[in-house]
Amino acid sequence: MTDTIYATATAAGRAAVAVVRVSGPAARAAVKALAGETPRPRLAAVRTLGSDSGPIDQALVLWFPGPASYTGEDSAEFHVHGGPAVVSRLLEALSGLGLRLAEPGEFTRRAFENGKLDLAQAEGVADLIEAETEAQRRQALAQVEGALGRAHQRWRGDLIEALANFEAAVDFPDEEVPVEVADRARPHLQRLIAELHLALADVDRGERIREGFRIALVGAPNAGKSTLLNALVGREAAIVTATPGTTRDVIEVPLRLAGYKVLLADTAGLRDTHDEIEAEGVRRARAWAAAADLRIWVVDGASSAIDPPPEELSAGDLCVINKSDLNPGDDTGRAVVEARALELELHRISARDTTHVGVILAALTDQVLQRLSGDELPTATRLRHKDLLTEALARLEHALAVDGSPELAAEDVRLAGRALDRITGAIDPEDVLDRVFATFCIGK
Repeated sequence: MTDTIYATATAAGRAAVAVVRVSGPAARAAVKALAGETPRPRLAAVRTLGSDSGPIDQALVLWFPGPASYTGEDSAEFHVHGGPAVVSRLLEALSGLGLRLAEPGEFTRRAFENGKLDLAQAEGVADLIEAETEAQRRQALAQVEGALGRAHQRWRGDLIEALANFEAAVDFPDEEVPVEVADRARPHLQRLIAELHLALADVDRGERIREGFRIALVGAPNAGKSTLLNALVGREAAIVTATPGTTRDVIEVPLRLAGYKVLLADTAGLRDTHDEIEAEGVRRARAWAAAADLRIWVVDGASSAIDPPPEELSAGDLCVINKSDLNPGDDTGRAVVEARALELELHRISARDTTHVGVILAALTDQVLQRLSGDELPTATRLRHKDLLTEALARLEHALAVDGSPELAAEDVRLAGRALDRITGAIDPEDVLDRVFATFCIGK
């Protein structure tokens, strides 16, 4: 962090304005070299930027002396015209002053290292940049504003109280300490365990909001899965032919429902086959369906023989009997019986009828809202959070189960505290930090 770094903070290409950021001990010298005297802190000033080789551009310059800056260091921003030649010339001038091009996420990493953000907030910054939907934006903003950090502080309070009682029982066994002092830790542990159970129950919802709610279309070849996919997304995303087995790989298409990101997948028709390529497609279809949040079993309503329902189905999934505009097949009634036995939501449609498609979209929207919406946004949103919460919970439950050994219970509480501290980055190995910040774009 002794280097002074620079990077373009706006997207590459032609634009009305481009922003170039600088942070580090030589930031003030860089501003003076290119723009003359530094402006007053946090007030934009018009300056003509130039170097030894001549003027570069007329720009807005902002100066943020540390620690009152995003990174906690002396920082500056140059708002120049967004032509590629202008930006390139400015970057060359900064390099010529001995500054270094920033690595991905290095500005935010410096903010973390300087105590301006905790690690969960830094992850929220990355999520906010990547947000595509309103739900993703709200969740990321809550994390940037410290929702997980505040929960962590609340949990830490109970940890400290529990640990203090265990330590008193261990360190002062012969002093005038009440014999039940270790028992006083029990309410704190019980409250903390209950809160961690709630947080863990919500992690999957947070991940689904971030990554997208996954819906798989499954069924026999030529049931109309690809036609239904195209109708739901409003474009020809999948090839539709009369030849069975046209779709041989998983085709994922993003969709937005009620402000949430959804990934809708068309999959290979499920059947036994000796064709090596089609067999691999069936394997991938089953794997994607098994991991999906919701499955739509598409049945050919005009077929004379209906295959048994896919084994990946579960209660709450949808059964769509397609091709209702054609003569019903002899075996359609069996599909209805199977769907009801599995507690599937049943619909009879024609994928070529926009009204029917609207009914399916409404049903999917209801499912997404039921599973992802809530009075409060999840505090934990990543697999990393889930793993550490699980570790902390296991330690606390073990501490609660220990009877008559405050030393062992105290050690479990300490280890639980370390796991929770790693969520916000109070302690974290360097490789974890490298992995987190590598997901950022350059300039942030």
